[in-house]
This record gives sequence, structure tokens and C-alpha cells, in this order.
Amino acid sequence: MKLSLDYNTSKYSIEAYERDALTINKQRYIENLVLSPDLLIESWSPTCVQDLAKAHILELIDLEPEIILLGTGDSLQFPPPEMSILALQRGIGFEVMDTGSACRTFNVLAAEDRNVVAALMLSIESN
Repeated sequence: MKLSLDYNTSKYSIEAYERDALTINKQRYIENLVLSPDLLIESWSPTCVQDLAKAHILELIDLEPEIILLGTGDSLQFPPPEMSILALQRGIGFEVMDTGSACRTFNVLAAEDRNVVAALMLSIESN
């Protein structure tokens, strides 16, 4: 069996995902957030895909990632095409997936030292 050293330099790692919470570096978060290997932005304002606006995507683009992951909660929900076009026109990949998949993908890309930004939406039930 060949072993290799892990040179992951990522400051943040997602340890657990539940439909209404994320655990990152042993800290539990219950709001939508934006995460890169070196940055965590709490309380990202869109509450669901339908709330996404051009300004939200531009905030992610301003972080200068090579790829943006949009986690849309329990299920896959695509935003309007113009949202992904904003990133693609700048040469930034834009992937939409359910939040669980986005969490797993983020960890893999961050471990590979990729410049990834994940915008993660939780499935928060309203009363």
C-alpha cells in the first residue's frame, strides 16, 4: 500500500451536514453561508434559490475563485441561467448541486488546493 502525505493547506473543512445545519471546524452553523478554503462568511442573505440576485453572484465572483459551488438545500434547484452566465463569462466554473453534494465537493477541491467558493443554503423550515 502506497501512502502519501496530506499537504492540505485549507483553513476550513466541512465536518458534517444536516438539512438545517453545517459543522465547520467543530463550529455549528444554522444559517446560509459562503465558504472558501481560507474564508467563511456567515449569514449569506439569500434564503433560497428564488431569492438569488445578480448582486449575490457578483459577491462570489469578487472572491476570485476558479469555481463556484452553489448548494441549494435538500434538493437540486437551478437558478435562472443568467446567474451562472455571470461567472462563466469571467472564466469561473459554476456548479449547482444539493447542499450535501456541494459540501463533499468543496472538501475534495479544497484538499486539492483548488480555489473554490461554496455558497451553501440550508433547508430551513418556516413555521
